[in-house]
This record gives sequence, structure tokens and C-alpha cells, in this order.
Amino acid sequence: MAEQPSVAPTLPPYGEATLADLSTSILASLGAAGEANPLNLAAADRVCLLVVDGLGWELLRDNQAAAPFLSELAMTARPLVAGFPATTVTSLSSLGTGRPPGQHGMLGYQVLQPGRGRLLNGLRWDPGVDPMTWQPGSTIYERAAAQGIAAFRIAPSSFRGSGLSVASMRGADYRSADSLGALVAETADALRETHRCLATVYYGSLDATGHAHGSTSAAWRYQLGHVDKLAEQLVSAVPQNTVLHITADHGMVDAPHALRIDLAYDAELARGVRHVGGEPRSLQLYCEQGATDDVLFTWRERVDTRAWVLSRE
Repeated sequence: MAEQPSVAPTLPPYGEATLADLSTSILASLGAAGEANPLNLAAADRVCLLVVDGLGWELLRDNQAAAPFLSELAMTARPLVAGFPATTVTSLSSLGTGRPPGQHGMLGYQVLQPGRGRLLNGLRWDPGVDPMTWQPGSTIYERAAAQGIAAFRIAPSSFRGSGLSVASMRGADYRSADSLGALVAETADALRETHRCLATVYYGSLDATGHAHGSTSAAWRYQLGHVDKLAEQLVSAVPQNTVLHITADHGMVDAPHALRIDLAYDAELARGVRHVGGEPRSLQLYCEQGATDDVLFTWRERVDTRAWVLSRE
């Protein structure tokens, strides 16, 4: 058996300090009954949650000069764990439902559709898949509205009505905002409409820049500067007595090409594998019937020194 990686995987502290715990804690801080508050957030009437796609704790720590406003806030903040897998579909679903991945079932960028023999892309969705059947549990916005808390979601217009939005973030009054200025203005207006409310703001261009140019690139650092200004403007624009929470949905690590595995050119690793889901940093292998044990053995023999290879159990 090949030597195991020297660093063990981080086990998410579900129920203590993950993205799902942030969401339930926010609801509890707004006075919602039956919601856990493991983060011990203080009572509030208005809450704004800014979600910056791809801005991880370590990335902000390593780029303080590009984001002085956020970096100063982080000095008195605490890190949260995204959960597993640390990817947009799963993390936004944890934020949107207040539940860990194993409960909301949005388990990755691409996952196998039961009984259909093909993968579901959680970002682009499949019109033949009902998002409310896929994720039937309540969202934090539905639970907020049921207790008289107005819920708003401010995000690009292209996400309105998407499968992911319906599955994991339904129940909010959607306000389209296709620019940084619009994000600030629409959020401020929404928060002024009612006394007791939750407004979630989503910004995705930092993650997109990291995928296109890498998270150590100048392009990424310049984009982070725009995020810093967005946060600063939100603080000045929202009504008084509004509590602003800022979080990423996950961080970002640039994977060297030398560490990548291409099954099209590796017949041994491809043997017995019917579908490859997940994403390059967190593969989910769906095996041919009866081939699971062989696939697990082969992958552990071949890649265990640079990846954690685990069974479903």
C-alpha cells in the first residue's frame, strides 16, 4: 500500500462553526424560534449577509494590502469551515438551508442523477430535474418568512429562478443587481423597507477571476480590491442598527497541472469507473456494478500519496 498523505483532512465542525451554523445563528439573532445559535450572535433587527464567492480566510490573510477594510474587520473575526466538499453549489446550499451537506443533499458541482445515468451540474442545472424534489427541505428564507422576518436576496439577474436558487435559496424576495453599485443600492433599499429583515448579498466575480487567472494573480488581487470597496460601501449605505456579516462560501487553491489526473489517458485508473462527478479538486467516482472495491484499491495504490481516497462509507 502506498504511503498515506502526511496531513489529515480537516473534519468540518458541523453544529459548531460552519457555514450552516452561521445561517441558523443569524436566524436566531433575528428572533426566529427553533433555530440554533452556536455562534452566539447578539440579537438584531436587521441583518445583512455579504457572501463573497471564493474569498477564503487564508486568501484574505495573505492579501491584506489589497483589501485593507476587510483585513481590519477580520482582526476581530473568527474563521468558519465551509464544509465538504468546499465548492459553490454545496456551500451556498449550506448557507441557504442552514444544514450541512449530508442533510441538504447538494453534494457537489456534478453529481449522479439517481435512475437517469447522467450527471447533474448544480450550477447550470437540468430542466428535467425538479429542484424542489431534489432539495425538499426548507430554506432559511422560508423559515424567516414563516416567523414574520422579511427575507431578501440581492444577486445578478441571471441567477433568478435558476435550479440552484430554487433548490437552496427559495423564499426570498429576489432583487436583481448586475453591478457593484446596484448591489449596494438594492441592498440598502431592501433593508429600509421593513424593521425586521434579512438581506443576503451575493458577489461572484472574485471566484470567476480566480478560475480564469488563478488566486495568486494580479487580476485576482485587483478584483479583491473591488470586493473591499463593496464591503466598505455596504457598511456606509445600510440603515443604522443593521448588523453586517461577511463570509466566503469557500476558499481557493491553484492546483498545479503536475498533480492532475486525466482518465482519458490513464486506462488503469479509468477501469471500473462509470461516471466522474464532483470537480477536479474533489472527485466523486461512480463505479460500474461490482467494481467498487477494485477501483478503491487501484486508486489508493496509485494516488494515495497526493490525495485522500475514501469509500462512500
